[in-house]
Amino acid sequence: MEKIITGKGYVLGNNIDTDQIIPAEHLVYSLTDEEESKKYGHFALSSVPLEQAGLPEGGKPFIDGDNWQSEYEIIIGGSNFGCGSSREHAPFALQKAGIQAIIAESYARIFYRNSVDGGFLVPYESNEKLNDKIKTGDTLELDFENNVLKNVTREQVFYLKPLGEVLPIVEAGGLFNYARTSGMIS
Repeated sequence: MEKIITGKGYVLGNNIDTDQIIPAEHLVYSLTDEEESKKYGHFALSSVPLEQAGLPEGGKPFIDGDNWQSEYEIIIGGSNFGCGSSREHAPFALQKAGIQAIIAESYARIFYRNSVDGGFLVPYESNEKLNDKIKTGDTLELDFENNVLKNVTREQVFYLKPLGEVLPIVEAGGLFNYARTSGMIS
């Protein structure tokens, strides 16, 4: 994983739940079949209400047409991101869609753990509300070594809460891979 991610941001509101991230009716696809698993990317964020999609403008689709990957790499969320059921499919769907990191005010603990334990994406916590300062489509630069988010489009800099031991787990591809590579288990 690169130590700096540069890409477009997608802005969401508060209380984005796992059924909005990947609706239950789409949990029928294989996670291990490469072609079939692309459906998770295609349907990611397909149930987010239009007034919360692409905040603050509203109504911006996360996935365009029949694609399975989004043009966005970083999600900017509000508080309580990933609330709802304990579905591991939610961070998987966002990863399949091309998301590498989420920056939110706070997370539902189970979503946060699923993101890290599965090695799907990096869940950063912000020190301040960002979904009213960043717009969907802004070019963002996320620096993992310095815990800094730069909004290149608007020439803004935001400091994020340190990840601690999260990044090495995600880089290893999840908790079990990390435990194996670090010698914790064989």
